[in-house]
Order: sequence, then C-alpha cells, then structure tokens
Amino acid sequence: MRVTAFRLSAVYLGLFALFATILLVYVTETASTILQTQSRDTISDEIQILDRIYQTTGIAGVVRSIDRRARQPGASLYLVTDATGLILAGNVQSLEAGLLDDAGFKSSPFRYARFTDTERDRYHTAIAQVVQLPNGMRLLVGRDQTDQERIRVIVRNALFLALILMTFGALLAWFLVGRTALHRLDRMSAATARIMAGDLSERLPLAGTGDEFDRLSEKLNVLLARIALLQEGLRQVSDNIAHDLKTPLTRLRNRVEAALGEEAPERTTRQAMEAVLAEADGMIRTFDALLMISRVEAGSHPALMTPVDLAAIASDVAELYEPLAEDIGGTLLVDAPDPVVAPVSRELISQAISNLIDNALKYGLSDRDLRISVSLQQIDDRCRLSVADNGNGIPDDKRERVLERFFRLDESRSKPGSGLGLSLVQAIAALHGGTLMLDDAKPGLKVTLDIPTKRSGQTDDGRLKP
Repeated sequence: MRVTAFRLSAVYLGLFALFATILLVYVTETASTILQTQSRDTISDEIQILDRIYQTTGIAGVVRSIDRRARQPGASLYLVTDATGLILAGNVQSLEAGLLDDAGFKSSPFRYARFTDTERDRYHTAIAQVVQLPNGMRLLVGRDQTDQERIRVIVRNALFLALILMTFGALLAWFLVGRTALHRLDRMSAATARIMAGDLSERLPLAGTGDEFDRLSEKLNVLLARIALLQEGLRQVSDNIAHDLKTPLTRLRNRVEAALGEEAPERTTRQAMEAVLAEADGMIRTFDALLMISRVEAGSHPALMTPVDLAAIASDVAELYEPLAEDIGGTLLVDAPDPVVAPVSRELISQAISNLIDNALKYGLSDRDLRISVSLQQIDDRCRLSVADNGNGIPDDKRERVLERFFRLDESRSKPGSGLGLSLVQAIAALHGGTLMLDDAKPGLKVTLDIPTKRSGQTDDGRLKP
C-alpha cells in the first residue's frame, strides 16, 4: 500500500465495485418491483374472476374452474383445500407450513412443489393471495417467481465475475504499467541520492517518451544545472576574493607597520596613512560592487523602472568621461541622434554605461590613438547600446570568462580594477530582460547592451514585480 500505482489501482477497483453494486441493486430491485406488481395485478384479476364464478355457481363451480385452469400450460398457482388442509383441487403439491393459516396477500416469496416436478427440480418460489371460503375452506392463487430469482442469481454472478476480471485487470495494469513507472522512479531516486551525496554533475534520467516523468526530469535537470553553475560561481568568487584581497591586505599591513616605525618621519607616516586609506577605499569599492551584483541578480535591488531617454543618459555619462579621455590622448564620440525611450532604471543603466566606458579607457590603450565610440540604435521593440574601442580586444576563447567575477586578462594585476565591471553590466542587463554581447570591433572590442523598450510585469509606480 506504500506504492502509489497500487493504491490508485485499488481505489479505481473499489470505486468500480461500489458503483457496479449500486447499479446492480437498483436494476434488480426495480425489475423485481415491476414484475411483482405485474404478478400482483394478475393475481387480483384471477381472484375477481373466481369470485364471480363463486357468486354464480358456488364452491363447486370454483373447484371445477380451478381444476380446468390448473391444467393449462403456463398456468398460475391454484389450490383449494378443506378446513383440515386436504387438497381438493389445484396444481400445487405442497407448501410451506402455516402459509394457509392467515388470509391475505403473501408478498414474500415462499417455496412450493408441483405435482409434475422431478426430484432434481422440485422446489420453486412464488407469491400468492390466500382467500378464506365458507366452511373453513382456503383458496390460494399465486404466480411463480422462480425466473426472477434466476435473473437475480445470473446478475449477481455476472457482478462477481466482473469484479474478479476487474481485480485481475487492475493487478495486471499495476504490474505492466505501475512497475514500469516504479522502475523509472527508482532510477530517479538513485540519481537523486547520488546528487545528494555531492555529485552535482549527475542528472535525472530521461526515457525519451516526453511524458510527465520526462518533463519533470527536464525541469529538475535545468534546476540542477543552475545550482551547479551558482555553486561553481560561488567557489570561484570565494577563491578570487581570497586571491584579490590578499595583496591589498598585505600592502595595508606593510604600510601600517612602516608608519608605526619609531624613526619614521611625520611626512612618511602621513603618506603611509593616505596609501592605507586609498587601499581601504579600493577594497570598499570592490565589496560595494559585489554587493550590487548580488542584489541585482537576486532581484532585491530597488530598481525603479521608469520611461527614460537612453540617448540622453548615454550623452550625460560620456560627457563625464570625455575630459579623462582627452587627458590620455584619446577621443570619446557619441552616436545617438534620436531619442530612444525605454522603461529602465536610470541609476543602473548609468552605472552600466560608466563601467563599459571605464573599461574601454583602461584596457583600450594600444599603439594606436585611443578612440571610443558610444552608439545607440532602436530595432523594432529593442534597443542596442554599444561601446567600442580600437584597442587590442579580447581573444575569442576568453570572452565568456571575462564575464565571471574577478576574472581579469591582466593576470599580473598591474592595472587598476577588480574584474567586476562586466559582471555587474551583465547582471543589470538580465534585470532589464536584456543580454550582453561581446564582439570584435576590428580592431578592438565592441560591447553591446541589448534591452527591450517595452516591458510587462511592472507595478503602477514603475517598480518591477518580483
């Protein structure tokens, strides 16, 4: 009973047995009532005919009429006895004891025997009406009910046979269908046990039938893949944090130790403290970036989605970085002539554009004059915001990795940065229902932020629904 398939088979069998029994009882009782009513009406008609005969010819005429009627094929039951119970006329040889003692209609079937019965088929059932005649004589007129009893037995036996066949069919269905389902569930349970033991590369098996089990397995496999990816990302983040923070923490310790030296001049101590402050600010910015990425990916960032002009945002952010580009001998151009309105978070989109331009300024330098272009175009119901430079670009085999947290092409860590800029931009793109694409600018790198200009699922105040 712990097996679902067996319980379902038992429930279906029980329901079938219940409704079949109710139907059987209803049909047999209805048919029995109809036949008994017909028999009773027939008996009443016979009694009335015999009563008229008695009124005209007396008891002798009744006896002669009964004797004649009793000899006809398919005749009703007729019996006339004297006060002592001696049979004077009729086609009944014997009755149940005491049946003739009381006059009236006998609705409960009783047993009787005919003169023509054999030993093999001696007793029958019938219903009858007993009439008391003068001088203590008794008159019985009845109808045989043996056929009705046989019908009841046939229907009852048919029900029992149907129940037996249904039981066999239910067991067969459980064995053929339920065992197959149970075997698949056992395989899924075994795979689940291996996953719980720590093997996150394990996946639930698929039979290829496309049924409910396959659809469930596919959904769970997608969930497992997502969990494995998140766990791998968490492991990488932990490793990268430990690696990237070890160096600044070591520098902090060395500078503080130098500042605490007994013979260190005041100017040296102040410079050390300023360097410590700068290192601390860098680590704070790193943790702030990590916190923002986590909040954006979890959907807990209070992103107020309002229709804003992306062209205006791109121009404002580029204007802030234009002096920095000029200081290093580069140019920063904006190609956004037409306004593009989209429901976005102004704060997060500004942060994403700032990160892309900042990366281009840091890593776009090469033997050529740095040229950075910011472009915006609308295609149907989506807009593409691109930041391209003419630097060395990113190799094809590392374009996926640069989106990971703390991954940096500059393995020596000689350039400033924490390796979180593109990760944050990717999280912001996902929050807005968009994607982040890295392409070859020939030369250089082109980073495109593709987001929809129309979105559903927002509250009345412009916030994104969870």
